[in-house]
Amino acid sequence: MSADDAVDETADPDADAPNAAPDDSPHILSAGSAVDGEDAAEESAETFHAFWADVVADEVEARDPDEPIVIKGGVSPSGVAHLGNFNEIMRGYFVAEVLRDRGHEVRQVFTSDDKDPLRKVPRKLANADGEIVGLGEVDAGALGRNLGKPYTAIPDPFGEAESYAAHFAGLLKADADRLDVPVEMLSNTELYADGDFDDAVRTVLGDVERVREVLSPYQDKVDDEYVPFNPVCAECGKVTETVTGIDPAAETVDYVCTDMDAGDNTIEGCGHEGTATFREGKLPWRLEWPAQWGVLGVDFEPFGKDHAEGSWPSGVDISRNVFDEEPPVPMVYEWFTLNGDAFSSSEGNVVTVQELLELIEPEVLRYFFALHPKKARDLDVERLDQLVDRFDRFERAYFGEVDDPDLTAFAERAYPFVVGRPDDPPTEKPIRLPYTFAAVLGMVDDPDFRERLARDEGHIPDDADADAVDAALARVEQARNWAKRTGNEYDYRLQTDLPAVEFDEDVVAALDDLAAFVAAGHDGEEIQEAMYETARDHDVEVSDFFAAGYRLFFDDTQGPRLGEFLGELEQDYVVDRLRREA
Repeated sequence: MSADDAVDETADPDADAPNAAPDDSPHILSAGSAVDGEDAAEESAETFHAFWADVVADEVEARDPDEPIVIKGGVSPSGVAHLGNFNEIMRGYFVAEVLRDRGHEVRQVFTSDDKDPLRKVPRKLANADGEIVGLGEVDAGALGRNLGKPYTAIPDPFGEAESYAAHFAGLLKADADRLDVPVEMLSNTELYADGDFDDAVRTVLGDVERVREVLSPYQDKVDDEYVPFNPVCAECGKVTETVTGIDPAAETVDYVCTDMDAGDNTIEGCGHEGTATFREGKLPWRLEWPAQWGVLGVDFEPFGKDHAEGSWPSGVDISRNVFDEEPPVPMVYEWFTLNGDAFSSSEGNVVTVQELLELIEPEVLRYFFALHPKKARDLDVERLDQLVDRFDRFERAYFGEVDDPDLTAFAERAYPFVVGRPDDPPTEKPIRLPYTFAAVLGMVDDPDFRERLARDEGHIPDDADADAVDAALARVEQARNWAKRTGNEYDYRLQTDLPAVEFDEDVVAALDDLAAFVAAGHDGEEIQEAMYETARDHDVEVSDFFAAGYRLFFDDTQGPRLGEFLGELEQDYVVDRLRREA
């Protein structure tokens, strides 16, 4: 960044702006507001909840479910296990935790639809550490040679897990562990192999006419020849959709391995004619999803809005009129975008949980998912500081430091879940460095100097214990990683030793005058203004004077908004460096 670029590093993240960001409040699904007035409060006293997960928990409890209550999510392992895939896990987690808080036994499960066929090779993958890599770094041929086969039949391109599906599921489980979410990962392939789907398959193939009747309003391809079962070809291992006969007594189907449409491409079948048992294939997804509800006894399942108008209505119809089961309590959530664009494993527009946890604390990421699920939002990595600032404000509201009744009501209920302590709600506020200030400290390599600067600015109390200080300073490395990842105005390094530099006499005189100004005790904004005036007083080009300052502190010709940055540093250090003495 050039000297003339204005960067607002001094905006007070602790200020309670009268026009709070819409992410701040309210965060509710129920009608009404904590500040709607006495009449409205009385009318909504039994229904109002400040936290959306309580609203869902009410719906689940209203059905008087058997215990353990089962909460489910699911995904097809088609590419990188990214943050978007984590949506259902976290939405389900908060509802599960609220129900546990109310005294219920809860089982949260997440199914990998890994008997589905791989239809195209993704552009990006993630290794076992959650780091995104290109296909050139793995055995991409392991994917390309196995198009059309179930994910569990495809080798792990990293050569580590037993299959591509197992690799993908392992990433999601690792992410859940990083956020302390107790979720059981279930494989559809294993459920079929163990016979869990047997009754559902018998029901479907025992009355195909009934299934066609129920399914036809939702799918054009359902005709008099349609058989809702996809065998796995014994010859080539690909999933095929062409069933030519059913033997309910033997629990087998006859099939022909035909071509499969995969978007704009066609995956060729081998033409093999064979017979498969009910366990050697799978139900089409539109039937498999409602079948899972009965197989697993699901009481609640969140899902994205893309399923709300097609898959969910058909699932409800199939559940009731094919499987004779009541569907679970649903919750439709809005998809969020990444840097303004949709998440896409195949297109490579992804960020993983592991990547984000290098930039922010786990509780900040949990907070992101605790926000209203029906509000569209964008995760802009370049503006991650805004998310952290909102979390900090949310945290202060929990401790009674924010004048916003809606936000405070939300924080009082949700904060213990966000920080993973519903059984032991925090009573003492953690020390938090403002994220952009932490990024400023990230320009400094010396940990002792970082702490000294943070104390000088009043961000660390004199009586803070060592553990609290270490926890607070951990944000510095995260903010530093953010600066490096985005290449923003904080991606510079303060030089420990005085760089070997020489300046003209007029520049030297201007630097000495500026040192005297700093020594007099002025703040960053005043130093910034003085730099312009001092340059003019000594007939030095403003850009040359700023470049001299950048050279002294960063051994570079550009950097952050220099005067304000110097105001963040220790005064004696700045004065000595301007005088070329240290």
